[in-house]
Order: sequence, then structure tokens, then C-alpha cells
Amino acid sequence: MVDPIGPDDHIRGPADSGELIVYAEFSCPDCAVAAARIKESDLRVAFRHFALESRSPRAVKLAIASEAAGRQGLFWEFHDSLFGDQGHLDDPHLWQRCEMLGIDLDRFEADRRDPLLAERVARDGVDAMRAGATGAPSFVIDGVLANSLPAAG
Repeated sequence: MVDPIGPDDHIRGPADSGELIVYAEFSCPDCAVAAARIKESDLRVAFRHFALESRSPRAVKLAIASEAAGRQGLFWEFHDSLFGDQGHLDDPHLWQRCEMLGIDLDRFEADRRDPLLAERVARDGVDAMRAGATGAPSFVIDGVLANSLPAAG
């Protein structure tokens, strides 16, 4: 069972269109490809983290960083920046992204240490597994789990 899109989700797209929940992680190349494709869609998209350190050592740190950016209202900009340049995901490059996006770096660093953000990331991962996701990216399209996006049409 998947929790429906709610006020705690990061959402973009028109409210009156089909709903897509994306379970992804920022160092995953397939997730970046999916993110680019989804960005061009007219779906209402909710992003949820499926960040497992066992698959990528930086997965959880990047997810927490995106949540810290989200506290400044810039989750989607940070999301697009991470997926747009996966070759530069270490801290010095994250700080450069913050400067480029107008994120207050002191607040960003303080927020990254807030355990509530790590709890949010972990909760999303549990939600993904409860939905039946076995890897990233995974998708819930109008309530149905899919491990790939349908063909564009």
C-alpha cells in the first residue's frame, strides 16, 4: 500500500492531471534519465527518496541535502541540479550548487545536521519498500507500482 500524495511530499505539476510518485536517489544514472523525461510530462509528480547506502555511499547524504534545500523552498531546483550533473556530487560541489541557486549555505549546513531530515529520508525508503519497490527508480502511477515509465506517446 502506498501513501497517497500529501502535503509533506515534494510536488510539481498540475493538480488536475494524473499522479506519479517517483522513488529515486540522486546518484542513480537511471533515475537521472527518468527525471529528465518526467520533467517534460504534464503529470502531477511527487518525489520520494529511495536512498540506500548499500547501493550508493552518498545516497542518503544527497537526499538529506535535497531536503535541506527544500527547507529554503528550492527542493526542485536542487533536484534538477543534482540529476543534471551527477559527476559532481561531493560536498564542495554541493556548496557551489547552493551558491548558484541562492541557498543560504550556513542554514543549509545546519539543516543537513537536523535528524528530522534523516528521518524523512528513511521514512520515504520504508514507504518505497512497503509499496513493493525493489530498486530505483520505481514509480507509482495512479496508485499502481511500476518499475519503469510507460513509453512516451
